[in-house]
Amino acid sequence: MPELDAEDQKLVTLARSARARTQAAEGAALRDTDGRTYAASTVDQPSFKLTALQAAVAAAVSSGAEGIEAAVVVSGDALLNGASLQAVRDISEDAPVHLADPSGKVLN
Repeated sequence: MPELDAEDQKLVTLARSARARTQAAEGAALRDTDGRTYAASTVDQPSFKLTALQAAVAAAVSSGAEGIEAAVVVSGDALLNGASLQAVRDISEDAPVHLADPSGKVLN
């Protein structure tokens, strides 16, 4: 289990909270290069679907974020969704994206 710094650990807490609040499959949180944070959960509507990280990236971009410093996804899945990772890579090629289980244990 990788050891996260305090700022990235806050992202785990935010992602867990977003997931729990909506009882969604996933929660995600990210920090932009200005230090602002964004949290979101899975969006599963009849007309569109977003992973939690896609929703968090959309919130960041729509708020004017120009880069992503770090991101966390909390999920029961053992692997990060490729579309989630690509949403971050569209904005920041080298931002770390951590996956944590529902208890907050960081898996990668």
